[in-house]
Order: sequence, then C-alpha cells, then structure tokens
Amino acid sequence: MCWRTSLSASAFERALATWESALNKSLVTMEALHGYSWKPAARLILERATPFADAGLETYLRARLRWLREPIRVQIWIAGHRVDALIGDRFVVQIDGAHHVGAQRSEDIRHDAELRLMGYHVMRVSYTHVMFDWHIVQDLIMRAVAQGLHRAG
Repeated sequence: MCWRTSLSASAFERALATWESALNKSLVTMEALHGYSWKPAARLILERATPFADAGLETYLRARLRWLREPIRVQIWIAGHRVDALIGDRFVVQIDGAHHVGAQRSEDIRHDAELRLMGYHVMRVSYTHVMFDWHIVQDLIMRAVAQGLHRAG
C-alpha cells in the first residue's frame, strides 16, 4: 500500500506518471489541479507531481528511488542535451525506448562520451528493464551509489 493512502504502489505510479505527463504537455496546470477538492490519495499524488518528466518512465524512476534520499533531477540539460535523470551530482541514468536506434543511437553514444569526459557516470537501461525487470535496475543503481558514483569529486 502506498504510504498514507489505500492506493497500491503501482496504481500510485501510474497516476503520478499520468498527471506528470499531462503537466509536461501543458494539458493541465498545477494551479488548476490545486483548485479541486481531492481525496487524500489524489492530494498525495498532487504533492509529488512535477511538470518536468518527459515520459512516464522518469516518473517511475523517481518514485521508486525516493528512499535513496539523494537528489534525483529529471530532464535536465547537460552538455547541450537533456538527460533522463541525474542522481546526486554525477550519476546519469538514461532510459532508452524503441526510438533509440539509428541516428538517435549514434547521438546517444556521442553524448554519453561527452558526459564521461566531463566526469559523469552514465548508465543506460531500457523500457523493459524499468517496467518488467526493476530489481535489476535498482540493484545497479544501489551499487553505483554505494560506490559513490553519484558524488562530485
């Protein structure tokens, strides 16, 4: 069960991803959402929602890693391109969907190299990893944080 509500964790993630996607695409505003009288579960979703997630996968990542107590910023610009998530100061997590092929894949590889030269650690995972093999992604992230790869210096 989701903390302080009767909403399951997966239902919470789906709802949060939906609201964040709508906010990101300017289909609704935070001001409009705050104008409604919501039940407790919806109020909790609203408290956690941000307009920055470009796709639901970043929302899932951020929600599932809240317990890390490390800053997780999504869709921020580094070296001229957005990264899906930055954990701490130096650990970049990129989530690749089906469109990461051909020219897009080549640009991803180039950007990863640029990030590494700037001192960032980059991990790429797939949609399938996040949605169906989360335990693998979580293990990799936990190991990277345990090694201090998220810290500058």
